[in-house]
Amino acid sequence: MPICGESSSLPSGSGAKVWIAHAGVLLGSCVAAAAAGYYLRRHRSRSFRSRVIGIIPARYASSRFEGKPLVPILGKPMIQRTWERAKLASTLDSLVVATDDERIAECCRGFGADVIMTSESCRNGAERCSEALQKLAKSYDIVVNIQGDEPLIEPEIIDGIVQALQRAPDAVFSTAVTSLKPEYAFDSNRVKCVIDSNGYAIYFSRGLIPFNKSGKVNPKFPYLLHLGIQSYDSEFLKIYPKLEPTPLQLEEDLEQLKVLENGYKMKVIKVDHDAHGVDTPEDVEKMEAIIREKNIE
Repeated sequence: MPICGESSSLPSGSGAKVWIAHAGVLLGSCVAAAAAGYYLRRHRSRSFRSRVIGIIPARYASSRFEGKPLVPILGKPMIQRTWERAKLASTLDSLVVATDDERIAECCRGFGADVIMTSESCRNGAERCSEALQKLAKSYDIVVNIQGDEPLIEPEIIDGIVQALQRAPDAVFSTAVTSLKPEYAFDSNRVKCVIDSNGYAIYFSRGLIPFNKSGKVNPKFPYLLHLGIQSYDSEFLKIYPKLEPTPLQLEEDLEQLKVLENGYKMKVIKVDHDAHGVDTPEDVEKMEAIIREKNIE
């Protein structure tokens, strides 16, 4: 499948029509994505993206850890701990949980969270956020996808990626990275990222990137670990599920690669954060030890 490129300096007036027509001849199936990008750019010029909602997508069925959102961590379901941390972010106008499972929905309503029921057909968190967005009564400019398995997510990181997207009108997506610890260099559950000199994502991988000829970790290189939290321009999020799966996305099983393969820009911020996601049952005990150490209720 060809990669769709979105020009960062699309000419105005009749030149834009020529460009889009030319793209149609050269790229075929990429016309819809290119035109969508042009629409988004025009849309953003009229809006500051001031209305922000956080969505925590949660599903019960997981191949690695079934029922993970409900696993108790020192007396509280993990999704409750994530929700309580996210509520502290100053940029969020609203916060909801999006799920396809009534057990999760009942649990979340029990501790006071708003819940949006979504379909079981959602293939990833972005698609679940997209469906939830369209079911909301109010409209928003930015949607923050907050991973439910990050019970120690820092509200400052949520605020940081929101502000990054507000300040980058050429981007439709923003996310965060932190330093990768050497012991996680070849852990496929730890997603790595490389960015350009302007802070835009180049690539994400489950393998170590960049890789060198020695095949070993270079202790002097600042490898970057991708944190699961990400935010989207709301108009782009409506388009996202309509984009066909892409080769790199399918090979790496990373949803953000579909964004890059279709030529959209992604802003990345660097933060100082010890990643404490829960990927397997073995991670729960580690998480509880950290919470005790930090004296978090």
